[in-house]
Amino acid sequence: MKTSICKCLLLLCVTVGACTDTEKEAGKEDNVSTVLLDEKNDVSVMTLKRQTFSHELVSNGKIVARNKVDLRFESSEIVEKIYVKNGDVVRKGQKLAELDKFNLHNQLLQAADALERAKLELQDVLIGQGYAIDEFDNVPPDVMKLAKVKSGYDQYLSQYELASRAEQKATLTAPFDGAVANLFTKPYNIANTGEPFCSVVDTYNMETDFTVLESELPLIKLGDRVVVTPYANTAEQYKGHIVEINPIVDDNGMVRVKAQVDGKGNLFNGMNVRISVYRSLRKELVIPKTAVVLRSGKQVVFTLKNGKAQWNYVQTGLENADSCIVSNRADKGVTEGLLEGDTVIVTGNVNLAHESPVSVAEK
Repeated sequence: MKTSICKCLLLLCVTVGACTDTEKEAGKEDNVSTVLLDEKNDVSVMTLKRQTFSHELVSNGKIVARNKVDLRFESSEIVEKIYVKNGDVVRKGQKLAELDKFNLHNQLLQAADALERAKLELQDVLIGQGYAIDEFDNVPPDVMKLAKVKSGYDQYLSQYELASRAEQKATLTAPFDGAVANLFTKPYNIANTGEPFCSVVDTYNMETDFTVLESELPLIKLGDRVVVTPYANTAEQYKGHIVEINPIVDDNGMVRVKAQVDGKGNLFNGMNVRISVYRSLRKELVIPKTAVVLRSGKQVVFTLKNGKAQWNYVQTGLENADSCIVSNRADKGVTEGLLEGDTVIVTGNVNLAHESPVSVAEK
């Protein structure tokens, strides 16, 4: 009998203890739930307004100098002097290098002497035709042409002009302001007329050549603003605008576009760059990209109402580096989107749920 009573008391104690533990756990869960409901997330917000959207289209390209010329000597003479080196900035008309002109000058003197003798021969022919020296200006064109052929005047005049040009071209000068490039010849070597002596590149008037998808053509036009960022120095940016759109789509569905860029003397011909094309579109509802989060694979934007976050399905459109267009429920047929005047939560929205309590962080 005593044994039965002990067993009953033991069973009762176990049961009471289990109930007590269960009540404690339930109490804890209630406490946690209460804390989570009362805990507010700090967020930052913005009032949604229609504004002009600046669309950004990004591509890769190369820098090309608008003005680039290869200079070469026309005579195989010894290079007497070189006044510049690679990278030197030069002005239009500035001397770059010159040849030894001794032979060229003698050839010019000989050509000038031969021309003078041809002039005398021409006079003799005209006098033989019955024209006085003071009447040479009135000689008929056909008679003058025949006299020049007989005297060889035109031939010697051509030789003189060639000799004069050869002496002039013995000195290379810069055709425009720019920088010297590809200069590898040393002084006192014979000039190679078959290869360029050097190049002059206009480093201020640069262009960038890049491609866009056929589907992106409606998003660009002549005059659109571009920003060029060299991969060699991503901290530097240079402004420009589109000057040419090639009206041909290649086999890969790409279209070549050219933009003029102010390189400020810091861009090199052939440099790889990133091009951002900007175009201002009509006024739309624009939100920061940080305002959009994914829930179950769908785009969601939280708005603030009565201190709580409100869950809104949206559709986004064109975007740039930090913003995007969001669908407007005021538009006909649009069911997922926002309305102008909504208070949009732009940060602190990663862990929000529908009707989560929030507090707006002070700016």
